[in-house]
Amino acid sequence: MLIVAGSLYVDPAGRDDYLASCRDVVRQARSAPGCVDFAISPDLLEPGRINVYERWESPEQLLAFRGSGPPEEQTVAIRGAEVHRYLISAVEAP
Repeated sequence: MLIVAGSLYVDPAGRDDYLASCRDVVRQARSAPGCVDFAISPDLLEPGRINVYERWESPEQLLAFRGSGPPEEQTVAIRGAEVHRYLISAVEAP
């Protein structure tokens, strides 16, 4: 199991448009083999921040979904990113 989590930073004025452009990506990811969860959401405090959270059964399934990455219009809108992949060895109730 692995988790991809972090933050993307876009122009605050364009954040809603960016998030709307991600709707199909979220839908596709959630139906992709190996996807346990996939969410892209606005941060409640920082107007240009977008929170990313993904859970995948394996790195191979993540890479198969990712392919060549996001479309160019999404890539150019990103001003900064701090997203990391975490390999999980065990899962427990909180």
